[in-house]
Amino acid sequence: MIEIITATRLTENDFWNTSALGISLRRLGNDGRFFACVFVENKLGLPEVYNARIAAADGGDILVFIHDDVWIEDYFFADRVIAGLQSYDVIGVAGNRRKVQNQPAWAFVDTDFTWDDKANLSGAVAHGSSAFGNISFFGTVPADCEFLDGVFLAARKDVLVSKGVRFDTRFDFHFYDMDFCRTARQAGLRLGTWPICLTHQSGGAFGTKQWQEKYQTYLAKWGS
Repeated sequence: MIEIITATRLTENDFWNTSALGISLRRLGNDGRFFACVFVENKLGLPEVYNARIAAADGGDILVFIHDDVWIEDYFFADRVIAGLQSYDVIGVAGNRRKVQNQPAWAFVDTDFTWDDKANLSGAVAHGSSAFGNISFFGTVPADCEFLDGVFLAARKDVLVSKGVRFDTRFDFHFYDMDFCRTARQAGLRLGTWPICLTHQSGGAFGTKQWQEKYQTYLAKWGS
């Protein structure tokens, strides 16, 4: 079973009827291979939510960590996730093949938000307020990666538990994905992109005051 884990500020009713992810999951409701664990009216950081489900005695064999503002457009979603995790320990839809000094995000090489060379990037994600947004093609997919975009991450629960890989609660929203990927790689896990069709309603919040604070916390933890 695949467990879809998400957190939302919305009420349960509003999540299922107005959010991109809620509407997407209703559309895919005939596929009995997955179920949703939704933290509604949530005020916790994403790592707290995600770790709770990693540690839970119940739940799915495969865990999918996904934002609530994502349209899932791929109606072979379950098949894609299962196939991806036969090749990798952790999969995402976009990522970077390499790690550079003081890297501030998976796609950028410096705090001026200079894009890394396309040869180092992998994956594709659409963006837009509604489904079927404009597609950003980052690079060849599948590909081994050092970093994956946190908009969508999936892993086998038993692998995360056996390797002791968790999300760091210091990174409530910003840098939780960068930190998780480094933790996973440090534990010997293999990360990679996989072709799954999604549209993300948000383009990120790079450079905000909170982002800057978490960046310093991230650098203090990892040293670069």
